[in-house]
Amino acid sequence: MFSSDQNEEDRGDAVETTEIAEFESDLTPEEWVAKRRAGELGFGPIFWAPIQVLSPTTVGRGRTNLTLIRPTIVQTDTAEPFAGFDLRLAPTRNPAVSVHFNPGAYGATGVGTYVFTFAVDAPTRAGFTPSGFAGSGTVDAPGSIRFSGRRVITIILRNVPPAQDTFAAIEQTSGETWSWFNTRISHPPLVFDPLSIG
Repeated sequence: MFSSDQNEEDRGDAVETTEIAEFESDLTPEEWVAKRRAGELGFGPIFWAPIQVLSPTTVGRGRTNLTLIRPTIVQTDTAEPFAGFDLRLAPTRNPAVSVHFNPGAYGATGVGTYVFTFAVDAPTRAGFTPSGFAGSGTVDAPGSIRFSGRRVITIILRNVPPAQDTFAAIEQTSGETWSWFNTRISHPPLVFDPLSIG
């Protein structure tokens, strides 16, 4: 599926500064089992590292880019670069983070499935509407999500052609302040069914 892997330098500085493990996952292992089984992997190499990590300090390849809508602050000179948002200060347009991704710019030569995980910190309860565009493929995203604390919001784009320009986005629909740290673009995690012995 991919003709070459990239090195750590290409993935951006955010790989080393913001640990995704610090954010609560929005999908349980059981939910991943329902979404993706090892038998559905298809052909091509398996990659354990993210394809790209986009943060306020990184730029993607080709047409892969980041759009921040109505941030109240973008802080890049800190150990954890972030963009801050507040719905109360954006009465005419909801704050949002949108990541545009072109698989072909990363060497994709066939149809693929891509997982976008947005690392978000909402000190008070906030609501978001995840969305995406996968061309002739499909988008798997919750209709809406509400939480407080450090958490990831996951959007899956399935069956994306390699030359397709896609996007995944989160838009704030309720609440107050929140921060976005990065979005990881990766392949789905491997999920194995347990073997029955006997």
